[in-house]
Amino acid sequence: MCRHLAYLGPAVPLGEILVRPEHSLYRQSWAPRRQRHGTVNADGFGVGWYAPEDPVPARYRRAGPVWGDGSFADLTRVVRSGALLAAVRSATVADPDGEAAAAPFAMGTYLFSHNGAVLGWPRSVAPLAGRLPPADLLDLAARCDSALVWALVQRGLRDGYPAPEALSGAVADVAAAAPGSRLNLLLTDGASISATAWGDTLWYRLDPAAGTVVASEPYDDDPLWTEVPDHTLLTATRTDVLLTPLKEPAP
Repeated sequence: MCRHLAYLGPAVPLGEILVRPEHSLYRQSWAPRRQRHGTVNADGFGVGWYAPEDPVPARYRRAGPVWGDGSFADLTRVVRSGALLAAVRSATVADPDGEAAAAPFAMGTYLFSHNGAVLGWPRSVAPLAGRLPPADLLDLAARCDSALVWALVQRGLRDGYPAPEALSGAVADVAAAAPGSRLNLLLTDGASISATAWGDTLWYRLDPAAGTVVASEPYDDDPLWTEVPDHTLLTATRTDVLLTPLKEPAP
């Protein structure tokens, strides 16, 4: 499992979102409050952010725990952005890929994260992998379940589907192949956020003055936080959030 977060709003130092809050994503790496599976997220971390007038995000990722990286505090103190996606990782199974397996994954203007696990990995989804073009398999970001889910989302985006449909399509395919999988997905292009609640917690906070946050769990006790029902697709901008129910795939 993992914890992840996306933010759209006024430009602020990254640490105002990721480090300063009492129950920030930084703290959730060792003391999450609402994590249902696993207790520590020490198998890597990453943050991606957007700079003004540049649609392609920058990323900073590492293989170890975020609390062991002294550069992270400096980076989040001075770098400002109005759009970011960050995650702390608990690996589904041990893998050799290091920071390559740490979210956010990236393609063009998009950043992506997966909070969850594919049940029966990797054999359960081998048929799905076989449906991908060989070039997509050779281009997998890492050899973990999240990287394959990301490849499925990318295929949907390349085929012309809007981001919410690319996410929900990937969830439907993986849930059909591997029932019981936890598939909380998070995707942003710096202007909007798409996310799924499927098997784990997801919350959002919408404040017209302070922007929109979508996260695995609240990072403070602000009453504006709202829990997203399970099996739901969320789409959000800086000023609006829309929730759409998702159906279980047919047997």
